[in-house]
Amino acid sequence: MSFEGLMNFLRVHSWGEFWWVAVGLAGQLMFSMRFLIQWISSERAGKSVMPIAFWYFSIAGGLILFAYAVYREDPVFILGQATGIIIYSRNLYLIYAEKRSAA
Repeated sequence: MSFEGLMNFLRVHSWGEFWWVAVGLAGQLMFSMRFLIQWISSERAGKSVMPIAFWYFSIAGGLILFAYAVYREDPVFILGQATGIIIYSRNLYLIYAEKRSAA
């Protein structure tokens, strides 16, 4: 991808906007680390360590925010919400897999 292609993909028109998108991506990465750390903990335990309602509200909120991010065409927001939805879904899978094996 060319530099102009990257600038178009990020929907920026100046270096200032480019750096704000870079700051936004760094901020999203920092915010997402809490989910990744929690996800790794759940994987190691083989079960979710959060209440089930946490995951349902996370998925509902994540899907709504993802739809908003797509509408706004914001690559930073889209990437962050898409990653979160995958992690929330995996934790719900672990919860139900544990219940099935206990039954």
